[in-house]
Amino acid sequence: MLQGKVLVAQGGGPTAVINQSMVGAVLEARKFRNVSLVYGALHGVQGIVNEDFVDLTQETTHNLEMVAETPSSALGSTRDKPDLKYCRQILKVLQAHDIRYFFYIGGNDSSDTMRIVADEARQANHPIRCIHIPKTIDNDLVLNDHTPGFPSAARFVVQSFLGANLDNRSLPGVYIAVVMGRHAGFLTAASALGKKFPDDGPHMIYVPERTFRMDEYLSDVRRIYDRYGRCIIAASEGIHDETGTPIITRFAKKVEHDAHGNVQLSGSGALAQLLGDQVKEKLGINRVRGDTFGYLQRSFIGCVSDVDQREAREVGEKAVQYAMWGDTDGSVTIERTGYYSVDYKLMPLEAVAGKTRTMPDEFISDSGTDVTDAFRLYLRPLLGKAMPDAFRLRHSKVAKVLG
Repeated sequence: MLQGKVLVAQGGGPTAVINQSMVGAVLEARKFRNVSLVYGALHGVQGIVNEDFVDLTQETTHNLEMVAETPSSALGSTRDKPDLKYCRQILKVLQAHDIRYFFYIGGNDSSDTMRIVADEARQANHPIRCIHIPKTIDNDLVLNDHTPGFPSAARFVVQSFLGANLDNRSLPGVYIAVVMGRHAGFLTAASALGKKFPDDGPHMIYVPERTFRMDEYLSDVRRIYDRYGRCIIAASEGIHDETGTPIITRFAKKVEHDAHGNVQLSGSGALAQLLGDQVKEKLGINRVRGDTFGYLQRSFIGCVSDVDQREAREVGEKAVQYAMWGDTDGSVTIERTGYYSVDYKLMPLEAVAGKTRTMPDEFISDSGTDVTDAFRLYLRPLLGKAMPDAFRLRHSKVAKVLG
């Protein structure tokens, strides 16, 4: 085992369970005698290059456990996407502070950062173990059955659509909700589990794995609205046309961009507004409402999956065990082993870094606007303890007297 300090950092979008992974790694690392101190980097890799560390060895176990139960990133996060020069600066700081174990909790970009840092450390002959701990609500990390953060966000989406359906049935109209997912539709697809009765919404689900055509969308809305007198739509922020152009850039009058220059897909609410305006203008339906779930779905404190919490803790613990007992860098992955049980594997960083997983075809219906039973069976155990349920009056009609 290497002798020295441990550094833990969190990157990318916060989730409801990312602190479970951080606390799992910290508490597990504090068990090993070869670890002198356990540091946390404030705001991810940005905190590393700025040497903005806190000593987590001094945190009480009780307070760490309370933090583990709290959503969002307790250490703070960052959207920095390090290049080679940036990663060399990270390594310089790690060397200066005698960091021998580096754990980074994050998604695609975070795993790629770890790959570069690990490569640079080998070239510099600096003994360090770099382990990526998975996290993303988009569920788009390759080699993983699912990723911590996704089940809790999916639970939020399911309950949100369950509630939206009840509202929409009481006061009928067209309701559109835009869900996160630039390239992968897993989170948007979760809305399907909010359905109970045959006429419940969402009536259409649009994911980025399928081409979105505005004329077909309007035809679908018309058909459902004529049948039920209402229509509920779940749309991924990443829906695009046949050329791969995001719908928001094709039809919107004004397009915003994020810090990396990517098109701002859902944060502004523009996509929901656009889809709603098209219904009003082309179909003449006046009662149309659009919502953008945005940040709410990431760290919502009221509906965290207990399965997600447990697995997020375990991937943090397993990361430390692999680092201490193994002799290689890597990314911890989740493998489903039964109807519901999982195992954790350590995969090479280059096998995960910078790659994006999308929904498999068997999860998407032939129509392209719904999910299959295979997806429902895949998602249900991840949602955790019993979900809220909804019931209806049976409406035993009373005969009219006045005709």
